Amino acid sequence: MSLKIRLARAGAKKRPFYRIVVADSRSPRDGRYIEKIGTFNPLLPRDSEERVNLDTERAKHWLSHGALPTDRVLRFLDAEGLMKREPRLNPEKAKPGQKRLDREEEKAKAAEEKAKAEEEAKQAAAEAAAAPAEEPAAEEAPAEEAPAEGEAEKAE
Repeated sequence: MSLKIRLARAGAKKRPFYRIVVADSRSPRDGRYIEKIGTFNPLLPRDSEERVNLDTERAKHWLSHGALPTDRVLRFLDAEGLMKREPRLNPEKAKPGQKRLDREEEKAKAAEEKAKAEEEAKQAAAEAAAAPAEEPAAEEAPAEEAPAEGEAEKAE
């Protein structure tokens, strides 16, 4: 029989409350347990005294009998100074997933295409503005002559 020191959930829906229990590893999470050695209330603030209540003497007793704590309970035991929990290092956890990388790549391509289209539109607008500026200058001379003729007709 392998023993585990683990959390057994109690409390209402959306109001979790856990018992810290010693149980056979084969029994269900909320099922039969050998002994309750503490409680854990995650709804309380981290600095609250009542957040974790643990009977350290009973925990020492069960650890000496070969009970293995789960990761969460190991954190509590480490805080009490009963066991040492090695910090874990998972550099892969911070990296984004493949789908996100693909989405960012598509966004970058779309932004690049949009920038190119805007640049082409600016160039086309600049060319259009430059070309009519030359043409009206050529048209202005005849336009000046035309009103002069019109004025001459009006004068007559």
